[in-house]
This record gives sequence, C-alpha cells and structure tokens, in this order.
Amino acid sequence: MTTNYDVIIIGGGPGGYVAAIRCAQLGMKTAVIEKWIRPGGDPALGGTCLNAGCIPSKALLESSERFEELKSGHAAAHGISADNIRIDIAAMIARKEKIVSELTGGIAQLFKANKIDWHQGHGTLLADHQVALLLNNGDEQTLRSDNIILAPGSIPAALPSAPFDGDRIVDSSAALDWTTAPPRLGIIGAGVIGLELGSLWRRLGSKVVILEALENFLPAADTQIARLAKRELSKQGLDIRLGAKLESAETNGNAVTLTYSGSKGQQSLTVDRLIVAVGRKPNTADCISPDAGITLDDAGRIEVDEFCQTGQPGIWAIGDAVRGPMLAHKASEEGIAVAERIAGQKPDINYDAIPFIIYTQPEIAWVGATEQTLKSAGTDYRSGSFNFAANGRATAMQAATGQVKVLADAQTDRILGVHIIGPMASELIGQAVIAIESENTAEDLARSIFAHPTLSEALHEAALAVDGRMIHGVNRRR
Repeated sequence: MTTNYDVIIIGGGPGGYVAAIRCAQLGMKTAVIEKWIRPGGDPALGGTCLNAGCIPSKALLESSERFEELKSGHAAAHGISADNIRIDIAAMIARKEKIVSELTGGIAQLFKANKIDWHQGHGTLLADHQVALLLNNGDEQTLRSDNIILAPGSIPAALPSAPFDGDRIVDSSAALDWTTAPPRLGIIGAGVIGLELGSLWRRLGSKVVILEALENFLPAADTQIARLAKRELSKQGLDIRLGAKLESAETNGNAVTLTYSGSKGQQSLTVDRLIVAVGRKPNTADCISPDAGITLDDAGRIEVDEFCQTGQPGIWAIGDAVRGPMLAHKASEEGIAVAERIAGQKPDINYDAIPFIIYTQPEIAWVGATEQTLKSAGTDYRSGSFNFAANGRATAMQAATGQVKVLADAQTDRILGVHIIGPMASELIGQAVIAIESENTAEDLARSIFAHPTLSEALHEAALAVDGRMIHGVNRRR
C-alpha cells in the first residue's frame, strides 16, 4: 500500500525540518523521514547540527570558556578570585546532552503542532516520485508525492591515511563525547571544526597540535582577519602547523604516531588521540536509487538549478547535499525557499549574503567579499577598519582583541563585505548581513545611530573609517 503526501522530505536536519514546517504552514500534507537515534536509544529530529554538531559543540565551548576565565586568572581583573578551580567534564557532557534533548524535543513538538508526519527510518528516492521507507523497527512502506525534497545532509570526510577506529582516531562528532581531556591531542585540519575543537580541548587541559596541509591559514576568510586569528590562537597555546600533510597515522597501544611532511621534510608526532577534521561530504550515497534519474557531481553533490530543483520535475534538493557552503542556516533558507516555490511563490536567496562564523575566542565572522577576492576581480573598493581596543564595551568586558573591517564599492559606496574578529562577532555579523541584503552603503551605516556603549559601535566606526571619518581612532591617510 502506498501513502500519498503533498510533500515528502528525506532528512530532518536544519534544512529538512524547517522545510517541513514551512510546507505545513502553507497547507500541505507533509511527511519527514529521519532515522537519527540518540545515544539513549530515542529517535530525534535535528540531524547532525542539533545532535552531533553545531549545538553540542557550542554548549561545550561555552562551558570551557567559563572554566578558562576562572582558571587563567582573567576573572581576577574583575575582583573575582577562586582557588582550586576544577571541571567535571562528565557533568559538562551531561549538560550538553540535556540541551540537545530539549531542542530536539522542541522540534518534535513543532511537528505535532503543525500536523507533520515523522517517519522514523531511512528513505530512498525511487523512480516515479516514490520513496522506499525502511522504518527503524524493520517495517517497510512506500510513500508517494508530486514534490519530494532531498535533505540528507553530510557526514565527516575521512582520510585514507588516518582511518577512524572509534577510539584513538575519531571524527568531530565522537570528539564531543569524551569525558576526559587527552593530554596530547592531534587534529588534522585547521578549518572551522578543527579550530573550535582545538580551542575546546586546549581549555580543558590538552596540549593541542593542529596539522593543516594548506600553506595559508583560513584561506576563505579575509587575509588580514585570518592573520590576526592565527596570532591570537597561537598565543593561547594552539600549535598550528601549516603546510603539514599527513602521510600516516598508526595506533600503538594508547598512542597514535603521526608521520607528516612539510617545509622541514618528513616529521613525526605522537599524540594520545587524533581528531580528523578535514571537512564533510554529502550524505547522498544511500538515499537515491539509480533509476530515480538524479544526477550527482564528482563530489557526490546533487546537481540542482538556482532554485534547488533537480533535473526531475518536482524533485528538489537542499543543504549540504547541494552546491554552496555547508552551513545550517543556508540549508534552512533553502528549505523555506523550496517550500514557497512548491506553493507557487517566487522567493530568492542571496548567496552573497550568507554569514560565516567560527566560534573560537575571539570569534571570527564574515559576510560578502574578502579584500583578496575584490583585488582578484579588479573591483575598485575602499576599506575601513576599527579596533575593539578603542571600544568601551569591549574594554569593559576585557575582550578588546580584534577589529571590524568594512569593504565598500569605491564608486557606489555599497557595502561589499564585512569581516570581524572579536567579542560576539557571531551576533554582530547579523547587522552586516542586513546591510548587504538591503543594499546599504557605508554612508548608510555611518549615518545610523548606534547605542553607546555597545560592541556594535565598532561596526559604526569601521563604516565611518571607509570615508576617513572615524571618530575614536586615527584615520588612515588616503
């Protein structure tokens, strides 16, 4: 027997569950297929982001930051002193699990409120708009819909030179469940995940070495911001080795011996545990039947047009499984846009206004073009920067490291990019996203009134600096 729906969504992560809610709001009979099982055996919505990625990692980063603030003596400047500071990592992990459970449970409640059917199992797209459903209990069903959204997400990428063993050599998800800090921790990859996990476990006591095959640090970020970031993270104790290509990782008892090549030739490093954080790959291997008529590119991504529609009418794909950055908020917006297109609306997504964030300390965030991409494209631009050292709120927070940079078109003054390293950069970047999405100019920001004292004033000053009118800093001669 085949069950029919207006929309079927394969995947209940940030792309899939958001698409489902929007479809239900628009009056469609909606089904979501999601197989995730929590460690205790309970099924869960939210995908990798809520269960083993974005949310749990930020919960642990928050705990570790509070621990370091007391342990390192930073709190002493506030007149706060404490002796014999220690952390119960198992309790910290339990807190993380509680947060995850509350949030995933909240999505389940939203599904009930919106009358969305959640099928707990694995879905495979078949020909003729059908989906084979294998439930977690072993039962099989067939579903059908004129509109099917593929949102299978992604999985950690592996390295042949460092195969996962579930104990000493693990992926980023497994590294969020450790109950003790390894004395010596190796990380392969100095990207977002590697830097965040490196920061987390360094604060908890690990000596961290990060091997990065690329010669440049954070090449996707603005070069100036990346340079500041590497300096600050190195000062904190992260040993970041660039141009270091892993050749092998061999487990010997309770240790892992790494062999890597770099500017000094072949070198070795022994660690207690190794995290492989070399990115993620689309989780498309088992969700599409060969006769479904869906085309994948060489990286395993589902090929779609600018509206996320595949070559098959009524079959859509979103999130990490398609082109573009693998970001939860990008997946969510694509899910909403596809739901609205199915309903006959014509939404658009501005892929030039997607923010990127790294939750280190200081935080790193950016949106739009970098200075190097503008130079490469031959774009005539002006820039303005302002240091948090001259910001009253940042100084009061004892977090005055970093800066805000605004890039604007030299002819139109339209904002092309904003780059931040500093306190609460993840929150500040939202203002820049609105400015770019609204096609604001640097003058628009310069003429806006920002509350005092706030961190946001740094963005205001950077906009003023574009035209050499910064008030609380020395303007660069032009």
